[in-house]
Amino acid sequence: MRSDSIQKFRRDVWNYYRAHGRNDLPWRKTTDPYKILVSEVMLQQTQVPRVIEKYKSFIKKFPNVRALAKAPLSEVLKEWSGLGYNRRAKYLRDAAVMIVNEHSGVFPHEYPSLRAIPGVGQYTANAVRVFAFDEPEVLIETNVRTAIIHHFLGRKNNIEDEEIERIAAQTAVQQDPREWHSALFDYGAHLKQLGVRTNLQSAQYIRQPKFQDSIREARGEVLRQLHEGKQPKGAVTKLSLALKGLERDGLIRKEKGKWRVA
Repeated sequence: MRSDSIQKFRRDVWNYYRAHGRNDLPWRKTTDPYKILVSEVMLQQTQVPRVIEKYKSFIKKFPNVRALAKAPLSEVLKEWSGLGYNRRAKYLRDAAVMIVNEHSGVFPHEYPSLRAIPGVGQYTANAVRVFAFDEPEVLIETNVRTAIIHHFLGRKNNIEDEEIERIAAQTAVQQDPREWHSALFDYGAHLKQLGVRTNLQSAQYIRQPKFQDSIREARGEVLRQLHEGKQPKGAVTKLSLALKGLERDGLIRKEKGKWRVA
């Protein structure tokens, strides 16, 4: 990769960030690994505007890892309600329990220990290392893909993340990991707002299925009804699939002929 093209890319990213960076995002105002983990789990498959208020409310309710670990799952799910993909809430609570029980409530710093936490995959572990500990990992997500493909890979198709990661690593050399990734995320989001569409060029791209009339919607409705003290009702087929899935994930259980939040 030519050094002049990398330098130009960095200038574009930093210039945009200095003028329009989203520094008011609440998770950008902390280096607490617990709060970083909460934000990263919430941001999985959920757009930033939907996460902001939920994040604030969740942190207010469960301000630290010990508070989350000792909270009943039903309370955690109720606070999570509206974000979707409710398994994330259970994974987050399971993670808090493990950190309290196995690490005395202190977040591990090293990658292998972070990966051992329930629900923490490669990206999330690296994100905690970058945003909480300022470690020089390379994060690949939709905004980074957009920026790298747009600037360096032109009209090439079926682009693997390994190639994007190799280029992203070169652009990140001697940049502050935490601030550089914040800038890169914002710049990629900006490109998408301008109409840049590179998703189909990525080999990792999977079209998100619509939410309306989906099993995901039915699962959310089941939990909402249970939180309100009602027994689940709905279209028979979708209701049955939603109940089976939620029970399998450990989010609900049936006792004495009635469903309740686990």
